[in-house]
Amino acid sequence: MEDPYVWMENLNDKRVLRLVEEENKRFRKFVGELSDELFPEVWEYYSMPVIYNTRLTERGTIAMYRERDRQVIRWLDGRVVVDSKELEREFNDEILLQTFSVDKAGRFLAYSFSMGGADEGITRIVDLKRGELLEEFRPSIRNVVFTDNGYYFSRFYRHGEAPDGIKAPAVRLFFKDENGERMVFGEGLGSGHLLYLKESTDGRTAMLTVTFGWNSAEIYTGQIDEPEKWERVYSAEVPAEPIDVVNGRLYVLTREGRGLGKIIAIDSEKTIEVIPEGNFPLEWAVIIGDKILASRLVNASHSLELYSLNGEKLDEITFDLPGSVYPLDSDGKRALLRYESFTVPYRLYEFGGKLKLVEKQEVEGNFRVEEDFVVSKDGTKIHYFHVKGSEDNKRVWVFGYGGFNVSLTPRFFPQVIPFIKRGGTFATANLRGGSEYGEEWHRAGMRENKQNVFGDFIAVLEKLKKDGYKVVAWGRSNGGLLVSATLTQRPDVMDSALIGYPVIDMLRFHKLYIGRVWIPEYGNPDDPKDRKFLLRYSPYHNAKPARYPPTLIYTGLHDDRVHPAHALKFFMKLKELGAPVYLRVETKSGHMGASPETRAKELTDLLAFILKTLS
Repeated sequence: MEDPYVWMENLNDKRVLRLVEEENKRFRKFVGELSDELFPEVWEYYSMPVIYNTRLTERGTIAMYRERDRQVIRWLDGRVVVDSKELEREFNDEILLQTFSVDKAGRFLAYSFSMGGADEGITRIVDLKRGELLEEFRPSIRNVVFTDNGYYFSRFYRHGEAPDGIKAPAVRLFFKDENGERMVFGEGLGSGHLLYLKESTDGRTAMLTVTFGWNSAEIYTGQIDEPEKWERVYSAEVPAEPIDVVNGRLYVLTREGRGLGKIIAIDSEKTIEVIPEGNFPLEWAVIIGDKILASRLVNASHSLELYSLNGEKLDEITFDLPGSVYPLDSDGKRALLRYESFTVPYRLYEFGGKLKLVEKQEVEGNFRVEEDFVVSKDGTKIHYFHVKGSEDNKRVWVFGYGGFNVSLTPRFFPQVIPFIKRGGTFATANLRGGSEYGEEWHRAGMRENKQNVFGDFIAVLEKLKKDGYKVVAWGRSNGGLLVSATLTQRPDVMDSALIGYPVIDMLRFHKLYIGRVWIPEYGNPDDPKDRKFLLRYSPYHNAKPARYPPTLIYTGLHDDRVHPAHALKFFMKLKELGAPVYLRVETKSGHMGASPETRAKELTDLLAFILKTLS
């Protein structure tokens, strides 16, 4: 099939660079001074401190925060270990801190960062006691797990081949000590397979999960220092993850059955069901002493449940607002949990038998969170949250995703608060393709079932239109696919559209960057059967003359996960059709953003575009 804009996949093409420059100027002219006027207000909320992750060590708790215009890795007592501003001075570029890990003694730190918001960057290993840089990896490594005499890490090969000759993208696990590094796991694994290693809280057992996309799992265990002896102990054609090893038993959270999640214990070759499936998904679990702390997702909001190791339910904990709760770390005696909601950037809780608030950030104001359901085209009930302030001027900003087993639970969106304070409202739609109602819900929105996701979103937007709202549809990444597909199918259900860092060309996604990894979720365009259903909805191939609403497509030149050509090519198609479409290309941003200020400016531009197009 002829692709008139395939040349845009070359980001060094002078025509591409000229287009980016021209369209950025055109977009800036459209939003005028409004974005500059809004920025201080968005920045007020964006710059509220946010905690990303924590690690418990014998020397205390270390955490990664975003604090105003910088990101830091610091001890909870305030001692800063890594400062993104210092790294920016060192590299003379915008820096995005990505991940970190430490050893149990709190002596060694591994942290990764990138320039311009790219996924690929640099990893440094640091001696925390002496403040000495021990090792630097370029490109960055992942999943660093320290042992007594070295550390494991994984390499994600984006280009070329893995050491065993398998073409990229591919992932392999390595171990490094004083004798150098060696590959210890992954030989022969093809594209689409991912690896994740964690150790038991007592530090003795390795628990390695091998997944194929987001759809299956194999779990290997063994002594942490004997990778050559790790053995497969569990395999399923559904997602599964190890929880911990206690008294020789491996506890696993698996989606086997109806896909709602249950906990099993594997003892030698015997498997015992500990916590059976319920009516709502079991999202995660940690073991604290002789208790299992688990989270249940009820209509896309988390509650906590406490069980004995034999599965007896002991207690249930709910929160004042619908929210998201995830474990950050556990040492077997206590766990640190992160809570977030639409008006709560974060609360940090500690659980050691009872829930204790450690610190928090919350937005003051008169807000309420409503919930409702709509019926999709095939009769499926679709849940959505609707956040309102003291006024409701019948404008709603709707966020959707619908894919990759990701649940859209309540999150804090700093640019949404000024919108609500101006009488707007905000909604998130819980579509099929996510995991809001278990693995069956996920599978009902992937591959040949992807049209269900668009139908679900259309049903939510139609309901809000019927209720008298002007509607803005917004999605990022896979959510950008959602909004662009909805736009080409039913442009009448929205008054404005925001399409960010999107996957749009469904016949070539697997040829761009790491797109082959998404084949288990979307299907394979090289397979005639898959190509047929991909072509049926691919937004790039289904754009046709219509009355399109004002549309902003935005991306970043440094996005090395979803190729910017998806956004550029779709923009050209819509422009060719005479649609009121704008393009914003961040020249210092990757898929997950760049510096706090760059990211906040991008979010401010989204708000400005909405206020302009809905006014």
